[in-house]
Amino acid sequence: MKNYICETCGVQYESSMAEPEQCPICNEERQYVNPNGQSWTTLEKMANEGYQNRFTFEEKGLFSITTIPKFGIGQTAYLVQSAGFNLLWDCITFIDESTIKKMKDLGGLQGIALSHPHYYSAQVEWAELFDVPIYIHEDDKEWVMRPSDKILFWSGESLELHKGVIIHRLGGHFKGGSVLEWKDGNEQKGILLSGDIIQVVADKNWVSFMYSYPNLIPLPASKVREMANIVKKLKFDRLYNAFHGIVKKDAKIAVQKSADRYIDALSGTLFDT
Repeated sequence: MKNYICETCGVQYESSMAEPEQCPICNEERQYVNPNGQSWTTLEKMANEGYQNRFTFEEKGLFSITTIPKFGIGQTAYLVQSAGFNLLWDCITFIDESTIKKMKDLGGLQGIALSHPHYYSAQVEWAELFDVPIYIHEDDKEWVMRPSDKILFWSGESLELHKGVIIHRLGGHFKGGSVLEWKDGNEQKGILLSGDIIQVVADKNWVSFMYSYPNLIPLPASKVREMANIVKKLKFDRLYNAFHGIVKKDAKIAVQKSADRYIDALSGTLFDT
C-alpha cells in the first residue's frame, strides 16, 4: 500500500495497492491533466530523486518554504510565527528529515491552514509528523483526497486560529477559497497571505482574480466585487501570494484598484479594442 502523489498537482492520495486511475483535482477546468498522461510518484521516490526544501527568511516572523527542483504546481508555503503560535499556511508535497529538523529548530508547528485544494499536497503527512490540526473550509471538503482525523472542516466566513491570525473565506477560485490575515505581521501593519485566491501579477503593484489560472477562465465581476469588499475590512499593508509574488506596501489599496480595473475590463469600460 502506497500513498500515491499526482505529479501534475502534487496532491497525495489515500493509500492504495495500485496507482489511482485519475486525479479528480487535475481532471476539471481549474487544473489540467498532463498532455503526456496522468503520472504518479511517492515521497520515497521523490527523496531518491534528490528533491529538497529551501527555507527563506522573508521578514520578522515569516519564512517561505519551496521545493527544489520545482514539483507539481510549484507553490510556496509560509511559516507564520506569531506570539508562540507557528502556523503553516498552504502546504508543499515534499517533506524529509531535513525539513522536519529545520521546522523543529524554528519552533515546530501548532497548525496547518489551507487556501484551497490545489495546495493540499501532502498536508496529512505534515500534520501527522507534527501532530497538528489541518484547517480546511467545509465548502471544499469534496476535494480532500487523503482523509484524516487531523482535518478540521471549519464553517462560516472567518475563523481566528490565534490572536490576530484569522482565516477568511472569499470563495472565487474555489467555493471555500480562503486567505489569511496576520494582523501583527509587517511591524503591526498587517500581512495578507492570499494563496492565489488573490493573485499577484507581473506588475507587483497589482493583483488579479481567476476561476482557472491555467485555462484563463475569469470570475464574474459581481464575485470579484464581493471579494474586494471583504478584503477592504481586513488589516494589511503587504500581501504574499503562493508563488512568492509580493505587494510590498499599500497592498489593501492595490487589491481595491485591481478589483476596479478587473470589473471595468469585463464591463467594456476599461479600453476600446
